[in-house]
Amino acid sequence: MPGQTAKKNIHLSGYYLGASTTIACQHDQRFSFCTYTPKAILEEGPEKYRLLVAVHSSDRDYQDIRMHFADLAEKHKLVVLAPLFPSGIGDRNDNENYKYISYQNIRFDLLLLQMVEEAATLYNIDADRFSLFGFSGGAHFAHRFFYLHPRRLSALSVAAPGSVTLIDESRDWWVGTRDMEKVFGQCPDFPAMRQVPTQLLVGGADTNTNAITHQPGLGKWMPGANGAGVTRIDRLHTLHDNWKSRSLNVSLDKIPGVGHDCQPLVGSAARFLAAHCY
Repeated sequence: MPGQTAKKNIHLSGYYLGASTTIACQHDQRFSFCTYTPKAILEEGPEKYRLLVAVHSSDRDYQDIRMHFADLAEKHKLVVLAPLFPSGIGDRNDNENYKYISYQNIRFDLLLLQMVEEAATLYNIDADRFSLFGFSGGAHFAHRFFYLHPRRLSALSVAAPGSVTLIDESRDWWVGTRDMEKVFGQCPDFPAMRQVPTQLLVGGADTNTNAITHQPGLGKWMPGANGAGVTRIDRLHTLHDNWKSRSLNVSLDKIPGVGHDCQPLVGSAARFLAAHCY
């Protein structure tokens, strides 16, 4: 009928509906992703569906993290994409690769955008803008991705990162942003960043520092590596104040009694994302 948008056709194997199989990234098959897609997409058509990306922790629990958002996907017409960035790429002992965006000759932000494009094609959905959630190591990645690609995001939830990158023109990446243009070819786009609703999220009992205290000469150590605070709670408070000082649209939610555990944080993240995922 005139004035109506034609419904898109979509034909999918059962392996790609509900909790999908693991799907190789065609751009670089060392990496892969899985999805959660409501089966109703076949009857309703994909034009009303949007994309939520959920990024795993250092444990690479990518299949679990997509399932944490399955109810949200069913209620709000979302396709959930969970990338897998394996340990040991280029260095058998490395577990940090994706967290800091650039590693050896790999740009993990661009890899994710490739996966987004592949998922958008598979499900015939609009993914020009998408919501992004990351827990722990995934939250490292998520807030740094935000610095580079705010125009691709409709909402951002950053849950319990071990370390944070502050907007700071006096310190180099990854502690600050002084040399972002040299490292990535671009500077922070503050007008675009201010348009993205952002949630910082942490458990009120997430105080163990064993895995997050940087040691001189090891790993990602650089001067100022521990400067944002001792615990994840401290570091998110520092990041919140830093972003507020730049007039970013950011809130901070601390969930009482919760330690370093993704699932108890998902309810708060889901409520936030539900309000901003369109």
